[in-house]
Amino acid sequence: MTLDLLPIDQRARIVAVDWNALVPEEARRLRALGLEEGATVSIAHRGVAGGRDPIAIAIGRMTIAVRRAHAHAMEVSPL
Repeated sequence: MTLDLLPIDQRARIVAVDWNALVPEEARRLRALGLEEGATVSIAHRGVAGGRDPIAIAIGRMTIAVRRAHAHAMEVSPL
């Protein structure tokens, strides 16, 4: 399952990221924020407009807003 499909408040571990699907600068930013393999995350909120962007991801004590395309590049395993 990809992160963009994870139900709200369901915790999951990131098991793989398709870094090649992301712009290199965006990939570096996501890694710097801790969104990489092994991280435990959950979806805190989804946008309500058309594409449901942005997606608010809770990681540790932070909440990070990412585009749906970024979340789609992350494979997760529900906990």
